[in-house]
Amino acid sequence: MARQRIVVLGGSGFVGRHLVARLSAAGHDVVVPTRRRESAKHLILLPTVEVAEADIFDKAALARLLSGASAAVNLVGILNESGRDTFARAHVELARILTAACAAAGVPQLVQMSALNADPSGPSQYLRSKGEAEAIVKASGLDWTIFRPSVIFGPEDSFLNMIAQVARLFPVIALASPDARFAPVYVGDVADCIAQTLTDEHAQGSSYDLCGPNVYTLRDLVRYVGEVSGAVRPIIPLGPRLSKLQATVLEMLPGKLMSRDNLASMSRDNVCKGPFPAAFGIAPTALEAIAPEYLSPAAMRSHYDRYRAGSGR
Repeated sequence: MARQRIVVLGGSGFVGRHLVARLSAAGHDVVVPTRRRESAKHLILLPTVEVAEADIFDKAALARLLSGASAAVNLVGILNESGRDTFARAHVELARILTAACAAAGVPQLVQMSALNADPSGPSQYLRSKGEAEAIVKASGLDWTIFRPSVIFGPEDSFLNMIAQVARLFPVIALASPDARFAPVYVGDVADCIAQTLTDEHAQGSSYDLCGPNVYTLRDLVRYVGEVSGAVRPIIPLGPRLSKLQATVLEMLPGKLMSRDNLASMSRDNVCKGPFPAAFGIAPTALEAIAPEYLSPAAMRSHYDRYRAGSGR
């Protein structure tokens, strides 16, 4: 396998750290731009990885980072807007900047992380902006590949861990959109697919939907996480009107456990129409095979102990 120089935007994030570790282990030179070097300190010790402080919305700075690269991967995404971090900026504007910078720097290949149900006419701003970004990438003239995963799970995920946190904090869970359907996909499987794509020309010009092997309602997931984490709670399902009211209230609170835009996204089933793409030779990992490793009471205590040791408490 020829050694490549690969620039990974969002490389310090949840999916990014798994992908960067795989690319480094394969001997590739990986550049991870970040606004704050401290936020990517977990990557600094990886061989062949360069963490570069840079503003990825600065066209000139991004072009310099891309110089000499054979591929770029865009994993940047937000689930809720905050200040200047809007869906339009994080998804659409960045796609325009990145595709132009790749073309200017002579980078032929681009891998774009999108989302299942991404659609310029979708029901939420999140899905519409993801769909617009896909259109920009497809029209770029680059050798592009797009991944559209369902909700991604794994240690440090923001989905199952959030459910576990809510279950620990509240004696009863009032659940918006309880029948929304998901097919959670393991972060390691997603990272493996992206890593394969960077060395497989057959994947160029293709979009791949990625789902795990099982489908769950949101109510199923809340119940399961409660059982695994030792915090089983009664679930009160909310109808459409109360779901919207709850989302309206929660989006105004710190942490944004839910927003009206999240609720709108869940109006479409987050489930693939077919099996996991055969091109990658991966049997997708079941949620039940991984979740207990980081959601069980023992795992949660171990995580807390490591946090205390690291903070000197």
